[in-house]
Amino acid sequence: MDPAGRSRAGRARRWAGEHWPGLALAALVVVITSIMAQRISWMSPLLAAIVAGAVAANIADLPPRTRPGLQFCSKRLLRVGIALLGLQVTFAEILGLGPATLVVVFVVVTAGIGGTMLLGRMLGISWTQRLLIACGFSICGAAAVAAVDGVVEADEEEMLTSIALVVVFGTLLIAILPPAAHALGLDESTSGVWAGAAVHEVAQVVAVGGAIGGTALSIAVVVKLARVVLLAPVLAAIGWHIRRRKSGESVATGRAAPLVPVFVLAFLGCAAIRSTGGIPSAALDLARFLQTALLTAAMFALGTGVRLRALARVGARPLVLAAASTLWVAALALAGALAAT
Repeated sequence: MDPAGRSRAGRARRWAGEHWPGLALAALVVVITSIMAQRISWMSPLLAAIVAGAVAANIADLPPRTRPGLQFCSKRLLRVGIALLGLQVTFAEILGLGPATLVVVFVVVTAGIGGTMLLGRMLGISWTQRLLIACGFSICGAAAVAAVDGVVEADEEEMLTSIALVVVFGTLLIAILPPAAHALGLDESTSGVWAGAAVHEVAQVVAVGGAIGGTALSIAVVVKLARVVLLAPVLAAIGWHIRRRKSGESVATGRAAPLVPVFVLAFLGCAAIRSTGGIPSAALDLARFLQTALLTAAMFALGTGVRLRALARVGARPLVLAAASTLWVAALALAGALAAT
């Protein structure tokens, strides 16, 4: 073997030695949560992984040697998982919702982010914290929080607080929204649009839609995926804003942040490939399995950073913002669902 080859092999061995404990732990959690999700129909492996990580981190300190692997999961594997999420989306399905419902999706995302940002500023919350909450609650939950964090590089405490709030308030919607739809006398089509436009996580949308009925479930999932697609232009807009704000710094250092992160382009590319209809069903099933496994590993890694003591130090203002954002997005979604259907 030539010297360059030996050097690469040595670096690979060192990388594997540093990362395997955390990767093995995350893989174990993926297996356990996947088995549990198969036996408990309403359970999401992603949400279960976040809870498992938070419980593990607060009951006992994880060994320091697991940190490099868990950091790799929370950064690299997360972005690959988000890119593969694009294979769940076809542009034909989204366009099939019709102009009125597409307008509802656009209004919920843009007005949801705008209203949450405004209220967060009134509460004196930092720009990055309120942006993470706004995008997580208005687009697609923890995945959106982590994706936005990859662009704005918020403090770890802010990112973990936002993810914890997504889990708490999204779970509350699972219990609240189905009986509320019944009490309001909504049919399944209207309820499906409301659920897909209001609930934070894709898995939470599935739980809500399934509790209402089959028609509501199918509509809710497509509406939710339409919100997921808007993650790409939102991240592009955030990147453009940061690029413009830090233009002086970029000139000084000779570097400029990319306008659109690579994993967002990969997400759109996957959606475009899926929309061609040329991917075999077996390949789609494999991609869905890999996407769930990667995001589950990433969510567990992120969950290990959730410290109850740190959340207590954050104070009540993010909690108030999260509650208000949930009500605001749900109200926008309900008004839009009633108008569209």
